[in-house]
Amino acid sequence: MKNMREELDIITAYNLVGTYRGAADICGTTHKTVKNVVQRHIAGQARPGKTPRPANYESVRDVVAAGVKTAQGRISAKRLLPTARAAGYTGSDRNFRRLVAQEKKAWRARHGRTYRPVSWSPGEHLVIDWGVIDGVHVLCAVLAWSRFRFVRFAADEKATTTMALLAECFEVLGGVPKVVLADRMGCLKGGVVANRVVPTPEYVRFATHYRFRPDFCEAADPESKGIVEALVHYGKDDLLRPLLLEHARDAGAHELSAGATAVLADLGAANERASAWCEEVNAAIHSEIAAVPTGRLATEVDLLTPLPSLRPLIGPAPATRKVDKLSTIRLGSARYSVPNALIGTTVEVIVEGARVLILDHGTGQVHAEHPLLGPGEASVFDEHYGGPRPVAPVRAIRPRSAAERAFCALGPAAEAFIAGAAGAGHTRLGPELAELNTLTAAHGQAAMVAALGRATAFGRWKASDIRSILAAGAGVATPRKAGQALVLGLPTSSGRSLAEYAPAPQAVSS
Repeated sequence: MKNMREELDIITAYNLVGTYRGAADICGTTHKTVKNVVQRHIAGQARPGKTPRPANYESVRDVVAAGVKTAQGRISAKRLLPTARAAGYTGSDRNFRRLVAQEKKAWRARHGRTYRPVSWSPGEHLVIDWGVIDGVHVLCAVLAWSRFRFVRFAADEKATTTMALLAECFEVLGGVPKVVLADRMGCLKGGVVANRVVPTPEYVRFATHYRFRPDFCEAADPESKGIVEALVHYGKDDLLRPLLLEHARDAGAHELSAGATAVLADLGAANERASAWCEEVNAAIHSEIAAVPTGRLATEVDLLTPLPSLRPLIGPAPATRKVDKLSTIRLGSARYSVPNALIGTTVEVIVEGARVLILDHGTGQVHAEHPLLGPGEASVFDEHYGGPRPVAPVRAIRPRSAAERAFCALGPAAEAFIAGAAGAGHTRLGPELAELNTLTAAHGQAAMVAALGRATAFGRWKASDIRSILAAGAGVATPRKAGQALVLGLPTSSGRSLAEYAPAPQAVSS
């Protein structure tokens, strides 16, 4: 069947040549087609319409429509095809997929969800949600109007963890929004009555302390809080996953689980990375608001509720311990050191993930922070005791008798002599101190100190050895250890090649 343009070309060619066969040759068709087109044009008749041919799946359209309605548009053509085959469908799978797509599109047009852009108000909403990769949980929060983002890592999604991170988020924001919107997370949900979420009493007390209203979105409806869902995906792909891969590579592994173990072992360092990442993304222009979130927060902070003067106690009360004589406390059969100035005082102990915090009982000041240890282990810091512990125990020289006090009055040389003689097993050292004191009175302290130093250097511990050294006087040689090798720079001379030693050629006379 010719289209409108082709029929106009045929009529024009016929008017030009005046014959059916001539117009057919010009237009590349048959003279019968030209005759039909020309006669219909002269009679003023309309072009005949093309009757659509029914598809081979029309017989099962009602069956497919009923299946799509029952599944609320979530069923696939693969699931409906056996039913359609049983109802008499003999066409191809491809045609059947077209039918299912048509019916699903029609069902969504009648029953689908419609959307409208949200208009956030300053200081109103903070939206939060959790994400997780290989056991490392990440809390994401977005201050809706300014798009200021907050991300932190945790080892679990307990209520105490969630509320502690929320308190930290409020401190970072510099205030509290009017509403905190979350999904129906089990740690904050006490129950559901007539589709209304009942928060837990602990969460209500927390919200009352910070003066915000807790709100929950619809069940299984992430679209109602898509502003934070996007941040969860962004934080997991751009922050958490690279962090896990980095720790796994440092551990010589390729699995994310190895990196997750390292991250959970040091959540403090991981949260420092998260804080730096938040500073970076909040300082960049946000594509949705075409502004910098940090700059918008500076404007929005004036509309936030001021922070309370005290941070609430979240979770169970901290354990109390008395610092013992070793300047340590015991928790879970493990020892943790504290500054020795706190011996005899009572401190509070809090376990946060893999950390143990030791706080002041009255002010909450952190006195010490240790890694969580197993039973029987000890975490001791040198700064709590004024310096590092010596490698070997030191036994101080403490004179008791008059002879000992007189000999030790010579100073470090006498103490070194006593320590060396004791180490060499000289059992006659005590009785010989009186003779050594007599030699000191006879030769003077300076000569005696020099003699003791020489005796210590050569391992001579008897009183007769000291007497011989004093009798030798100052003319004896004093050996020294070998020094560095003497390196002398020798002069260099220019070399000559072997060619210069070759005999000169002689002329041959004829």
